[in-house]
Amino acid sequence: MRRLLFALPLLWLALMPSLVRAQKFGYIDSEFIMSKMPAYAQAQQELNTMSQNWQKDLEAQKKDLDRLYRTYQAEEVLLTEPMKKKRQDEILKKEQDIKAYQNKVFGYEGQLFKKRQELTKPVQDQVFEAVEKVAKKKQLAIIFDKSGDLTMLYTNPAHDYTEFVLEELGLASEERNQPAAKGPVRTVETPATPGGAADDAEFEDQRPAAKPAQPAKGKQPARSGARNN
Repeated sequence: MRRLLFALPLLWLALMPSLVRAQKFGYIDSEFIMSKMPAYAQAQQELNTMSQNWQKDLEAQKKDLDRLYRTYQAEEVLLTEPMKKKRQDEILKKEQDIKAYQNKVFGYEGQLFKKRQELTKPVQDQVFEAVEKVAKKKQLAIIFDKSGDLTMLYTNPAHDYTEFVLEELGLASEERNQPAAKGPVRTVETPATPGGAADDAEFEDQRPAAKPAQPAKGKQPARSGARNN
């Protein structure tokens, strides 16, 4: 009995290589695939436009805040203490409004975050469905995403199924899918706006007290030509 128990692990170790070889796997580059999808490019353009408009609104609010500071400084010597307190409260409220607007639009789960999910989810769903079809057709047990968090130190082009997914999406084209230099896909970057640690410190330093200080002015990896069987 002991011999049998000792032999079982050895048997599994002997069979392991053949079991691994029996499982087919492949990988794709989802960023490269989405970069070829018109719907994704349109979504990114819409997000960029919205982001730029929101940024303009924030800049306008910052200019209003700056005017309040300048006016306060110019008239401070003529103001009574109650009038100074009123002006200071106005400036403080404006600062808080800017921070609140920035968090509402560009913060975590803000309007830009939600809009990005809304516009890109249909594209991601299309890619997932195409990947699922390729996996079934090619009898793959696992498909990795080369552009995801998984670190792939080496990839054999023979296991690259990116082109097959593009075919499922109707985007296969020798002219459009030529190998290119590796580079990131364009995505919407949250613009620098008030609300960060540096801006918080700036607001604190600029808040009027006895005499307020003037506020400071402001991956497309190479595609292999090899085809999978």
